[in-house]
Amino acid sequence: MNILVTGGAGFIGSNLVDALIKRGDEVVILDNLSTGKRENINPQAQFIEVDLRDLEKIKPYFSGVNYVFHCAALARVQPSIEDPVKYNDHNVNSTLNVLVAARDAKVKKVVYSASSSAYGNQTQMPLKEDMPPQPMSPYGLQKYIGEEYCRLFFIVYKLPTVCLRYFNVYGPRMATVGAYACAISIFGQQRKQGQTMTVVGDGQQRRDNTFVGDVVRANILAADSGLGDGRSINIGRGKNNSVNEMAAMIGGPTTNLPPRLEPRETLADNSLARELLGWEPKVNLEEWILEYKKELGI
Repeated sequence: MNILVTGGAGFIGSNLVDALIKRGDEVVILDNLSTGKRENINPQAQFIEVDLRDLEKIKPYFSGVNYVFHCAALARVQPSIEDPVKYNDHNVNSTLNVLVAARDAKVKKVVYSASSSAYGNQTQMPLKEDMPPQPMSPYGLQKYIGEEYCRLFFIVYKLPTVCLRYFNVYGPRMATVGAYACAISIFGQQRKQGQTMTVVGDGQQRRDNTFVGDVVRANILAADSGLGDGRSINIGRGKNNSVNEMAAMIGGPTTNLPPRLEPRETLADNSLARELLGWEPKVNLEEWILEYKKELGI
């Protein structure tokens, strides 16, 4: 199978590329390395350094491709609040270009990496796909716009698409520093350096954390499934932990930073993924953190 993965040098994309190559697929990676890393690139994949915002440049690489996994994005909520124009350009315009290129190349299906940040603050848990989106950040809105474009391209152009709403993905190759790092990664790096862990707000915010390997399986199942009507499907563990609980799993002293604009809680209802994809999460956060701590030597 000929596969194209955008963002294949990034955290989730590179893990997906490895799994695709392991099962015998031919993979082309499109990535501008703005957040991806060369060391993440599987040497058996064809790597093209290109910006997805340039439609004419990316179009040729879609020729002969069976499936597209659109993982590329400028991720994370807080940086998008600080620079919404830049984030919109990368997250909305690039997604539109990928869909246009896939449509024109008559690709069999596009699997889109959506985000649970589209939900924003909801009054009921768990979060279900039929809840009205209430994004609280430019990033959340931009990722939701991508979902709507996927749905639209199926309706108008008959391009099969599926949208997977990820919940706080963690695992190998996750960012360790800067604005793109998640809480688990930040805490681990802080303890490795003998620093106090910095908890934002009161630490009672709850997050559904999902292992990257489980997300990779969901992508492959979505591509192999008969689904293609642009629907959105939650990919989350279905269990959440507070930030304070995550810090306690890492272990060590904490200090609190001022609160920021963010949802109070995320918790996936993953029943649709189980029903339509035959997917279920396999990796437990608590057990993974024990191994992570060994790797870090803490």
